Amino acid sequence: MIDKDKDYMRLAINEAKKAFKRDEVPVGAIIVKNDEVISKAYNTREYGKNALYHAEIKAIDKACKKLGGWRLVGCTMYVTLEPCPMCAGAIVNSRVERVVYGAPDYKAGAFGTMLNLTDYPLYKPQIEGGVLSDECANLLTSFFKQKR
Repeated sequence: MIDKDKDYMRLAINEAKKAFKRDEVPVGAIIVKNDEVISKAYNTREYGKNALYHAEIKAIDKACKKLGGWRLVGCTMYVTLEPCPMCAGAIVNSRVERVVYGAPDYKAGAFGTMLNLTDYPLYKPQIEGGVLSDECANLLTSFFKQKR
């Protein structure tokens, strides 16, 4: 794990904290290309009343708009929780080159924990899990303890 990965994951954690403050599941994502953050997002499913408003989907949408196309070749996504099947599919289809996630998702993780969409033959992003995993997991645990 390189130090830049930790630095970028901290930015994703800051996005997740924004979700927490809005009473949303605290997941944050950022997309980086050539050492520049090109998009940032966090979950807003409850606020937006939309099942698609996961942090990863929103970050992909913003990155595509900023770069002017649907292919995110050369981009790395940093996300605090291992992506679900919907988000993993969007990552594969948008050609994100590398995904760095914090905490594994034992219920819905689609990059190796529950299933592995990197087995999909179309495009295989490089996956790195466990970056600042304790900090990412603790944020989620705190959120769900508060809800119970």
